[in-house]
Formats: sequence, structure tokens, C-alpha cells
Amino acid sequence: MPLFYQHNINQDTKLGIWRIEEPESFFLEKVPLKRNVSHPYKRLQHLAGRYLLSFLFEDFPLEEIRVADTRQPFLASEKYHFSISHCGEYAAAIVSGNSRVGVDIEVITPRIETVARKFLTEDEAHYFNEEYALFLEQWGLRGRVHQEFLTMIWSAKEAIFKWYGRGELDFKRHMHLEGNITMDGDAVKLPFVFDKGKRIHLGIEGRIFDEQALILAWLLT
Repeated sequence: MPLFYQHNINQDTKLGIWRIEEPESFFLEKVPLKRNVSHPYKRLQHLAGRYLLSFLFEDFPLEEIRVADTRQPFLASEKYHFSISHCGEYAAAIVSGNSRVGVDIEVITPRIETVARKFLTEDEAHYFNEEYALFLEQWGLRGRVHQEFLTMIWSAKEAIFKWYGRGELDFKRHMHLEGNITMDGDAVKLPFVFDKGKRIHLGIEGRIFDEQALILAWLLT
């Protein structure tokens, strides 16, 4: 079974990652394909994400999924709140019966260093100053660890974007890290503030999958 990871957060909320190894026909047995997704692999990702929703909660009404103008999928009935993310051969989903949620999955690549200025605030950038870089150099950690932290912040902001669900967000102005990133093994916690007229403190949780070079971030409120 290609269920790569599952985390039952509480009785009403579940999170999972599916490694996509099956042909399209496997997913089409259970998942209605309503969107016109022309690219074969993007269509496979689309189907795998929705399949994962029903895997996490068997009674998830896939046929009721609608897509908002912001391209965010939702259930008009709000029987469940959910969020889906795709990256490479992985699809991630979080589903909750009573909480607003957001999830994002990313592959760690060197490219994150070239785009970091587009989403890091000045305060967030202090994590990546010369002193920090020298520390990593001394321990031979410059490349991968630096990219992991950058990717985690990006993934956290993407999860917030999906949690908000209404679009029109600036990744620098409306969301920022406020406090220190803490780690316990592969688990990561990031204290964020979302501010679009009202300051909301959000506890973003994440996980690093080193062997797969994957970052996962999620939140619920």
C-alpha cells in the first residue's frame, strides 16, 4: 500500500501522504473526475489527492467537491474541511470535521535559495544571516540544512494560504514567523502570525522526511 505517512491528529482530524505508484485507472474506480485536467501526470496527482481524502475518512463525499474562484476546493455542506497538496510523486491531504485546515508538501531543492527573497520578511531573513551561514559551513551543513529551513518556511506560508482560502495574500505582508523554530527529531513547530486586519496566532506544524527530501507543513484552527 503506497500510503507513505498518516497522522491522526485527533478524533476528528487526519493527515496523510500518498506516494503515487498506481495507474490512473486505480483512482478512477473511486474518484469522480470532474475537472478538465489535460496533463496526464497532473491529472494523476489530482486523482490521488482526492483518493486520499476518502482513504482518511471513508464517508468523505467526493462527488460534492466544488472549486472556488480562488481554485481552492471545498464542500458547500462543510461536512468536512480539507486541504490538498501535490508535489512530484506525492499527494498530501488533511481532513477535519470541525476545524479549518491547510496543508502543503514540498520537495527540497537548491532552487529555494534563489526565490527566498520573494517570501521571506526581513525578520525571517535573520535566520539566514552571515553568522548562521558560517555556523553551517563549519559543520558541513550549508547546502541541505539551509534548504530545509527555507523550504519549511515556504511550506508553512503555503499551508496558511490554503487555510485562509480566499486568495489575495502577500506572503511577506500578511504572514510572518514570530518566534523561534523548534525541532524534536523530524517534527518541527513554527509560530506564525497571520495579519490581514486582525492578528491571528497560528501554530504551524511540520515534518522533515530526510530520505525523500520532503517537507510537510500543516495547521488547523
